[in-house]
Amino acid sequence: MGDPRGFIKLGRKPTPKRTIEERVQDYRYIYEPMPEDELKGQASRCMDCGVPFCNTGCPLGNLIPDWNDLVYRDQWKQAIDRLHKTNNFPEFTGMLCPAPCEPACVLSINDDPVTIKEIELSIINRAFEEGWVVAHPPAASKRTGSKVAVVGSGPAGLAAAQQLNRAGHSVVVFEKDDKIGGLLRYGIPDYKIEKWVVDRRIALMEEEGIEFRTNAHVGEDPTTEELKNDFDAVVLAVGALQGRDIDVPGRELDGIHLAMDYLVQQNRRVAGLPVNAPREISAKGKNVVILGGGDTSADCLGNSHREGCASVKVLTHGPKPPETPSRDTWPDWPLILHTYPVHDEGGERGFSVAVTGFSGNGRVERMHAVETERTPEGKTIPKEGTEFEIETDLVLLAIGFTGPVRDRLLEEMDLGYTERGAVHSENGYGTKEDKVFVAGDARLGADLIVTAIAEGRKAARQADEFLMGRSLLPG
Repeated sequence: MGDPRGFIKLGRKPTPKRTIEERVQDYRYIYEPMPEDELKGQASRCMDCGVPFCNTGCPLGNLIPDWNDLVYRDQWKQAIDRLHKTNNFPEFTGMLCPAPCEPACVLSINDDPVTIKEIELSIINRAFEEGWVVAHPPAASKRTGSKVAVVGSGPAGLAAAQQLNRAGHSVVVFEKDDKIGGLLRYGIPDYKIEKWVVDRRIALMEEEGIEFRTNAHVGEDPTTEELKNDFDAVVLAVGALQGRDIDVPGRELDGIHLAMDYLVQQNRRVAGLPVNAPREISAKGKNVVILGGGDTSADCLGNSHREGCASVKVLTHGPKPPETPSRDTWPDWPLILHTYPVHDEGGERGFSVAVTGFSGNGRVERMHAVETERTPEGKTIPKEGTEFEIETDLVLLAIGFTGPVRDRLLEEMDLGYTERGAVHSENGYGTKEDKVFVAGDARLGADLIVTAIAEGRKAARQADEFLMGRSLLPG
């Protein structure tokens, strides 16, 4: 550790952000870099806590105290080497991860935790600036002769591909969209991760020998049979993109959409790409209602602000969570109210609201709702006599996901599904098909980006063991 009294002398300092007035006018990254001297001070707050629960709070098992100390000592090259030992893409997690490591920080028991996420992002940013992040293609003599297909190019698929390529296998990544990245590309807004960040990492992976095929909807082109015949192993990392819908009167009206349909269109517009959809979804000038209170809901909110909506309401069926965590939950992820930067940009947040229907003349004009209450048994029920209406032109359903889209590939694979709608796995990341493995949201259901990367790494190790009889990839 750097300064044994750092956590006593210094308090947590939040990451600086661009002003609201400036950032709502564009789609550039919201945050600004923390000055290096302040960053080193924040790194010094990492305690000599004996058991670093931050390591276990992180699904990747990142060696957090190690690189905090290295930053404090101005040893940045060693810090990125340590960070890359466990995390293939620190720039992705540094920007997008909700940082479950921070609530697990020992300091959070009675103080504010270390700014782990900001330190992680600063390490990888410094590494790119210094030219330390370079491609490491395996030597030709290390190639195994085995071919592996990775279906899906989100965080899990990219991590699996990079690990398998490092093991010496020839890897082809299939992506159904026209560009690589999965949700990183078309699900997450640019103000959270600008797409040149994704492109930069993809270019490095191509230098390392990984082949990417876009507009390749596996099951159609190539067919499922061709995939099985042409490759020695297959890793399914297709995500869990099937949005949860609602069955209420008026759902068929125009202007009511799944959140991901809107986000994909808006990301394509920001990138200057054609929308490629039968109907365009836009929040510009509209009274928007967003149902749901998670990350996807917040992404819809930020996009609505930047499009210039007339008004926006974010409504959740459950009660408002507490604003401070209970100490009884440490070191687990606490149930608290998550306030993102986009919530500071405007709009209303409402809790304990359930939708009963929609009405309008061909297009949604009103949402009908009722207040709810939580019973002692934990059930959410409507309160009698609390019905009300909201005028709205656009409703976005951000109420979660029900698992992978069950397209032709999954139908023909016939691997089975879990209660959460995810692809059924056996013995870790395997499936009932010997050479087919599954990772990420496809295996777990919708989860965190850091979990997806960890899943991709672990599935790659298991696939490598299947191909070689043993694996030297980290577990």
